[in-house]
Amino acid sequence: MSQVFAGLEPKLVWKHFYNINQIPRCSKHEEGVRNYVIELAKNLGLEYKTDAVGNVVVKKAASAGMENKSPVIIQGHLDMVCEKNKDTDHDFSKDPIDMLVDGDWVTANGTTLGADNGIGLCMGLALLEDNSVAHPPLEILATIDEETGMTGAEGLEAGFLEGTTMLNLDSEEEGALYIGCAGGKHTIMRHKIDWQEAPAGNKTVLLKISGLRGGHSGLNIIDGFGNAIKLTGRILTALAQKHDFNLVDFQGGTAHNAIPREAHAVLSVDNFALDELGKLADYYQGVFNAELRFVEKDIRVSLDEPAPAQKVMPVEFSKRLSKMLYAMPDGVMAMSHAVDGLVETSTNLAVAEIVEGDTFFMLTSQRSSVATAIDDIAGKMRAFGELAGFEIEQGGGYPAWQPNPDSNLLKVCKSVYKDMMGNEPEVKAIHAGLECGIIGEKFGDMDMISFGPDITGAHSPDERVKIASVANVWNYLVQVLKNL
Repeated sequence: MSQVFAGLEPKLVWKHFYNINQIPRCSKHEEGVRNYVIELAKNLGLEYKTDAVGNVVVKKAASAGMENKSPVIIQGHLDMVCEKNKDTDHDFSKDPIDMLVDGDWVTANGTTLGADNGIGLCMGLALLEDNSVAHPPLEILATIDEETGMTGAEGLEAGFLEGTTMLNLDSEEEGALYIGCAGGKHTIMRHKIDWQEAPAGNKTVLLKISGLRGGHSGLNIIDGFGNAIKLTGRILTALAQKHDFNLVDFQGGTAHNAIPREAHAVLSVDNFALDELGKLADYYQGVFNAELRFVEKDIRVSLDEPAPAQKVMPVEFSKRLSKMLYAMPDGVMAMSHAVDGLVETSTNLAVAEIVEGDTFFMLTSQRSSVATAIDDIAGKMRAFGELAGFEIEQGGGYPAWQPNPDSNLLKVCKSVYKDMMGNEPEVKAIHAGLECGIIGEKFGDMDMISFGPDITGAHSPDERVKIASVANVWNYLVQVLKNL
């Protein structure tokens, strides 16, 4: 193991985390890390199996004296969100994650760290290897593709699991026990581009917005972070009030579950529009930093001169698209009346880009803890897109996990926490999708809790995990297993 993690506890968790971060594991490309789990099982002489979609479960017999206990599932996912800063030279398909210790935290150099959900996964792997832990029969379940569609959880079939008690290790706040989560749906919008020749005499300019924090579109939506796509649309709409222009290119965002941190638009403009755009860039850099000063650090609005454009989008479509990006609903739509401080419903304008050379593509993500509210906000997004003349596709739905405050597992987890810490844990629901919702729907008698260490900046290059929190949660996990 690298010197980066020398001296960090628990050793087995950090060893496995270092090892899996040497293996590419972006969503839908989990083959290498799945093989790592299988090889570990083989080396330890443990039974394992995979299913048709690529999930893997490893079984470990109970420790002495706990053979008659019911099996417990320890669940995490194999994939990670792959995000990097524009100026970071990193290829997620082959390069290992460049990790470093920054004070009390472990982080990565210009990329996501993969602590979501690598740390939780590695706690499960550590349980396989550590024979000093007292535990019932264990099933370590590692699912694929949690971050982009939860297709691994969706693909689980009856008989793949034996246990009816599950500890999901995919939460990111030490001291919190999660007993419910939001459900979600995607709305995709497409429009064919009628390319035309660039106007003679026009200049080509690149408008870029960068420096935003980004983050998890569920966990961080309440924080009010800036959305780079929305901010770009705001500037373009202001330009459209005074001048014609042709869009040449647009790119913002990378994943449905990440708040866009960067975006750029390439425009073909005459000298008057170019002068106005320069003024707007300076003006809005000040405006954005003033409006978002409590949540963003250094928003940058810049202009550059790319290669001259050969083809452009029509003026009417360029303006309509700009206004659409500006006006599209984004952020918190409703707060919960049932759980204080919980976002009930939200939507995230996640990706806007040109695909296949002739289609403008937008991906949005809707979440809610109320099933009918998911349908409502998704319906509004459909209506919004159709009014703008876009073709709409909706899917990617996953169910909410309805809280069960009378859960026997919750009683045990609360009791253990109070014995260890001297105070009560927070019992919460989360405005993010956890696989518990899908697994609970498939296996109706499953008693589930989700917990994990302190992780901040998930789904962004600011992601980091608190070292002491990993040790605390590991010790808590060990005690929960002992007391089940």
